[in-house]
Amino acid sequence: MTIRKSTIALACAALLVLGMPAVPANAADLPPLSHSLTKQTPKPAPALKLPDLDGSPHDLAKLKGKVVLINFWATWCPPCRREMPSMERLSQTLSGEAFTALAVDVGEDTDTIEAFASQLEATPTFPILLDRRSHAMQAWKVGGLPTTFLIDKRGRIVASAIGGREFDHPEIVRSIRQLLKE
Repeated sequence: MTIRKSTIALACAALLVLGMPAVPANAADLPPLSHSLTKQTPKPAPALKLPDLDGSPHDLAKLKGKVVLINFWATWCPPCRREMPSMERLSQTLSGEAFTALAVDVGEDTDTIEAFASQLEATPTFPILLDRRSHAMQAWKVGGLPTTFLIDKRGRIVASAIGGREFDHPEIVRSIRQLLKE
């Protein structure tokens, strides 16, 4: 199939008339990631039992005594892709403390996730869990991606966020360190 230059020009003109860019935006053109989580009245976190990329099971209930950051995401989601490196930096910053990050991929296969992870400057060292049929996403009432939850040492959701975050921002790190002291 051949596409004429006039067809491409016409399509680009139509996009501009509609107020849409004719080419995809670069990361530098996108709005910055947020650096806050919304505190909420603590409530018990739903169950979360999922396998990781290697098939090893992970159970949130076994992480009581730790602060846990749970991020629902997908490789096709631009803000999800943008925030992943900061989640790795946060994980490294808090390594050795009673903290863990869990990235719950929604609806994708291992090959797709591994291909994405191989493109990152640093491969994630935290568990990437597979929610292939979106059951966990439904149980957690996730309405959009990315969605993040912060779980305290008692297994309660104490903060959340919808949309991309810069997880290693001092404000988020401070919030997590405060929970680690409790």
